Amino acid sequence: MWTKLIAAEGMAERVRRAGRQIAEDYVGRDLHLVGLLQGAMYFLADLARAIPAPIEVATMRVKSYAGMESSGRVELVADCEAGVAGRDVLIVDDIYDSGRTLSFVGELMRSRGARSVEFACLLVKDAPRVEPVEVKYGLFAIPNVFVVGAGLDLGGLGRNLPDVWALEAGVPAEEGLAGLRRQFPALAERA
Repeated sequence: MWTKLIAAEGMAERVRRAGRQIAEDYVGRDLHLVGLLQGAMYFLADLARAIPAPIEVATMRVKSYAGMESSGRVELVADCEAGVAGRDVLIVDDIYDSGRTLSFVGELMRSRGARSVEFACLLVKDAPRVEPVEVKYGLFAIPNVFVVGAGLDLGGLGRNLPDVWALEAGVPAEEGLAGLRRQFPALAERA
C-alpha cells in the first residue's frame, strides 16, 4: 500500500547541493526564507542549515488541503511576521502540485514589496497546474501520487518519517491511514 519513493540519504545530499547553489545565486543580496507550515518545516530547517551565507528565516501557515484532496482555495492561517519590503524572498514549501498555494503566497510577498520572489520545493509533482509558477529550486520530480514523509502528512500522520512514501493509486484516505499505522507502528501510538 505504501512504497518508498525517495530515501532520506538522497534527500540530504540534494538539499546540501541546493543550499550551496542558493548561496551562490544570492551572493551580496538580502535573502529571506519564508517557509510554509506545516509541511515545509523539515525541509526549511534542513535547507536553511545548508545555505553557507547570512539569511533570515520566517514562517507562515497556509492551508489548502482537506485529507488527500486540494480544497480548491488557499487560506492564510498564520501570517509571516517579518517584513519583506525591499528583500529577496525565497518561499520554501514541501511540494509543488496545483500551484495555488505558491501562487497565493508569491503574490502576497510581491504585494508587500519584496524585491524578488522565488520558490524552493522539496518535491515537484507531475500534476495538472491550476496556477503555474516557476520553481527555481525543485529538488525531486515525482509522479502524480499522494505522498507522506519529510514533512508531508495524511491526517496528521507521517510528517516525521525521514523517507518519502507513496500511497498506491486508488486507496482511500481511511485505508491509507490504517496502512500507515500498520506499516509504521510508532505512528499508531500517537494517533
